Amino acid sequence: MCTLLFAVGVHPRYSLVLAANRDEFYARATAPAGWWPDAPGLFAGRDLQAGGTWFGVTRRGRWAALTNVRDPADIRLDARSRGALVADFLRGTAAPGDYLAAIAGERYAGFNLVVGDPDGVWYMNNKTGERRRLAPGLYGISNAELDTPWPKVVRGKAGLGRLIAGEAVDVGAVMAMLADATPADDAALPDTGVGIELERALSPLCIAMPGYGTRVSTVMLVGEGGWTLCREQATVPGPHPAVAEVKFRREVV
Repeated sequence: MCTLLFAVGVHPRYSLVLAANRDEFYARATAPAGWWPDAPGLFAGRDLQAGGTWFGVTRRGRWAALTNVRDPADIRLDARSRGALVADFLRGTAAPGDYLAAIAGERYAGFNLVVGDPDGVWYMNNKTGERRRLAPGLYGISNAELDTPWPKVVRGKAGLGRLIAGEAVDVGAVMAMLADATPADDAALPDTGVGIELERALSPLCIAMPGYGTRVSTVMLVGEGGWTLCREQATVPGPHPAVAEVKFRREVV
């Protein structure tokens, strides 16, 4: 997942509004979002190469999302799968802060990890070592640290902010915002060491390149009484359903 936008405790009806795009090689085998047969109550897509996921939610109100940190110098064949960090949190019972505290970040290539439950939302970046609980607010992450003002993060936060300004949140409108393929001006591009042409191609919210791009968009709303709506929408043609959506009420243990 390469763009993650989320509002915590901002909207009067929804404690969480989340919008995200997953960017990946088209050839990487992936299962669409659905209930995992080996982890009842867990709804997520699945990376069929390593077995983990980039985003998911459970019936008990646990959720997690991950983005990679772009660093062409950080190529580690011995690194553990970052998608397992999301899956392990969703399968487990540890409080978000305790879960992040126990992660040995040096065993992984660069990542941002956001984990939450009904009691709070926490953030970790293993390149900086930062781990903290997030206060109410509107946040954005791409492939750098939390709220680093890359053009897609700035554009996405502004767009999500407009879409949650009213009483209702239109999931279709959030999906349309995530489909924005407008590239950034060259003057605004970050320099992550991949060259200007690739920086330009990777700059839109929705990426479309030969062999690589935005494969799915996800929107999740967590509302009053623990009601959760999660929709995953495919952005490239493929064998999987174009839309996978669930709505459920949080189970209280």
